[in-house]
Amino acid sequence: MNDNTQALGIFEKYLTGWVALCMVIGLSLGRVFPQLSVILSKLQIAHVSIPIAICLFFMIYPIMIQIDFREVIKAGKTPKPVATTLFVNWAIKPFSMVFFAWLFLNVVFARFIPAVDVPQYTAGMILLGIAPCTAMVLMWSYLARGNQGHTLVMVAINSLTMLILYAPLAQLLLGITDIPVPFITIALSVGIYVGLPLVAGYVSRKELIKRKGMVWYENRFLPIMRMVAISALLVTLIVLFTLQGEVIIDQPLIIAMIAIPLFIQFAFIFLIGYGISWLIGLSYADSSPTALIGASNHFEVAIAVAVMLFGLDSGAALATVVGVLIEVPVMLMLVKICLRTKDYFPRGGESNA
Repeated sequence: MNDNTQALGIFEKYLTGWVALCMVIGLSLGRVFPQLSVILSKLQIAHVSIPIAICLFFMIYPIMIQIDFREVIKAGKTPKPVATTLFVNWAIKPFSMVFFAWLFLNVVFARFIPAVDVPQYTAGMILLGIAPCTAMVLMWSYLARGNQGHTLVMVAINSLTMLILYAPLAQLLLGITDIPVPFITIALSVGIYVGLPLVAGYVSRKELIKRKGMVWYENRFLPIMRMVAISALLVTLIVLFTLQGEVIIDQPLIIAMIAIPLFIQFAFIFLIGYGISWLIGLSYADSSPTALIGASNHFEVAIAVAVMLFGLDSGAALATVVGVLIEVPVMLMLVKICLRTKDYFPRGGESNA
């Protein structure tokens, strides 16, 4: 990978600190300006928050402009990592999340969580579980010295697959929590937050490379877009923490009780993907991104759907924010596990990036 990708990795390596800073800023704003959350909640059209919609577009658009759709065709020549990733992401991950959410929220922590709040927290966790992969997995794969080509292909394939599977899976699994969720609402939210950036990214990538050239595109445009994506994520987190400040300060145990099953889910899915990759003889370069892609979440979409369905100040939105909080340190831990175990895998085709 080029120096721009390295710079991205170094910056996002410390994203945990930025998330913590956003939490402090958001909590402070909520305390100092209590009416701010009311104002933010009113800035919406048809249950879609205008500030969040803008931020989410600029978080996801930079993911899409990195995708060269010709690579999707090439991925067919190496079906094993692609098939493993799709199997883990869509046949195991959503249902394991439902199980861990039920086990901890309804059984282990049942005495400590008000029964009326359990469906909301469960819904947020499920929305995370059915939103696999995010652009940040490019950084995780880079740090783990994985195959960046495979990683990029799976970002593209997961984004395309989400357009088909996210809505029906969300309706099916959210029905378990007894919350009525219109199929059209979920499908519309995925279309807005995934489909629109996907089309915009494809068109703008093609036109900019044609007019400015690949060197300018990679060295000038992409670094700016990466900073835009990070900035949009941080602003979104500030808004969400502003609205969730009272709950976070007044109920820290709730945050911990949501974080524990999410942490177990991350680790479980990683081990499943890593183990399958080893069993079928994938090289380390393909095994590490296959496992990391499954473990990570497209939390931008999860936040968007939670906000659209349940509101900015809902328990579902809070659960998705907890997912953001723990994902960065957990994924860094999983990267270290990859690096320490790489000698157990075949080294053929290992990336030196």
